[in-house]
Amino acid sequence: MCVIGTRPEAIKMAPVVLEARRRGRFRVLLCATGQHKDMLYHGLEPFELTPDIDLGLMQYDQTLHGLTSRLLTSITDCLTERTPDAVLVQGDTQSCLAGALASFWKRIPLGHVEAGLRTAYRANPFPEEMNRRLTDQLADWHFAPTQQARENLLREGIPLERTLVTGNTAIDALFIGLAALQKTPPAYTDFDPRILEGHSLILVTEHRRENHGPNLELLCQALCDVVQADESLCIVFPVHMNPHVQRAVQKELASVDRIHLIAPQPYLPFIDLMQRARVIVTDSGGIQEEAPSLGKAVLVTRVSTERPEVLSTGLVRLIESSRDAIRKEILRSLSDSQHIGPVNNPCGDGRAAERILDFLERQLL
Repeated sequence: MCVIGTRPEAIKMAPVVLEARRRGRFRVLLCATGQHKDMLYHGLEPFELTPDIDLGLMQYDQTLHGLTSRLLTSITDCLTERTPDAVLVQGDTQSCLAGALASFWKRIPLGHVEAGLRTAYRANPFPEEMNRRLTDQLADWHFAPTQQARENLLREGIPLERTLVTGNTAIDALFIGLAALQKTPPAYTDFDPRILEGHSLILVTEHRRENHGPNLELLCQALCDVVQADESLCIVFPVHMNPHVQRAVQKELASVDRIHLIAPQPYLPFIDLMQRARVIVTDSGGIQEEAPSLGKAVLVTRVSTERPEVLSTGLVRLIESSRDAIRKEILRSLSDSQHIGPVNNPCGDGRAAERILDFLERQLL
């Protein structure tokens, strides 16, 4: 059983499900918790996947403790009913942690996809850093995306034989998406990309809890400064469905010329936006992983990253959460972006799912 709850989990777990079904040696159940509802289905659509189980747990403006308690109860009930031989979780969400804990309590072997990512701060990102640390202590098998991630696990006492460096399944998903875009134009949701013609695009996403409040306000103010500084620029900001993000972004940016606030897009249109962009500003982990393969400059609005390998590519930089620093870094990156292109991606080569399935077949068959 593969447990997913959010759009990034859906995207990153999809290659594993597809590879398992292609081989035909496992019966795979895809369990969606509904931590995110519509956005999760956006993540599955380009892979032509639908959940076998949908727990439908999302509530408006849900709290961490409320969501986690519902997840733990419902996932435990699901495991009791379905009795899977193994469970896979992905990443660092509440669905991941609850799936890990429920599997441990039910004594079902657990694999953690994207294991070993770490920052130096227990509460940054919050709550994801502690979610993944706890998940790795509960897991039986650890699929580390990089050698650095594996070394993190070994330092924490995880036995070497229970770890495998696979690459990140995000890159598998990206390559699948890029291939699909070669065949079919992207179907945007309530947005016409033709309005971007004649402008240089800055793509923005922001959603992490530690950036709610003043940091998000400063980002929005800096974005206003940037478009006012250069009329050739425009910004597209797919606004996360979290009501705290929605309220802040709409208040600051709804009436600003050449800043387009749009709905979260399905995966293929979002890849298309990344390809069109000259600079991406984000607090997303997945975009940091994808950027080297696309040759895009990414400014990360965080104090640290659990993906230090991407910093070495020169395409990804951490930036200070101040209005002036964000403005300067965006304008600087726009100038530099004329001289960059795709580079060797330290996060993966598009074969992570194959390696994971090879390992699971050795363990379970």
